[in-house]
Amino acid sequence: MTLLFSPAANEDLLEIAQFIASDSADRALSFIDELETQCEALSRSPGIGTRRFELGQGVLMLPHGRYLIFYRQVEASVRIERVLHSARDIGRGDIAHADLHRSR
Repeated sequence: MTLLFSPAANEDLLEIAQFIASDSADRALSFIDELETQCEALSRSPGIGTRRFELGQGVLMLPHGRYLIFYRQVEASVRIERVLHSARDIGRGDIAHADLHRSR
């Protein structure tokens, strides 16, 4: 399956990298690599994770460390919707489904 990232997910990854880089640029790069590897695994095994019906139709969640990867299967693709810290109060509005499908 093709792996896509929503514009919001791309922004999330950038913000995570910037936050971690304030302590360690090397760790920021390696952690983003870990997150992207986890996302790539989702494209090979769609459907793993926990269904989160309360966040929107078809939304699934997979944790990675203290972060949560929210995604859904869209036709023959896995689309990463958001990557958010687990301490955040996450609601339906945080996992918007834009019509724009941009690959990363």
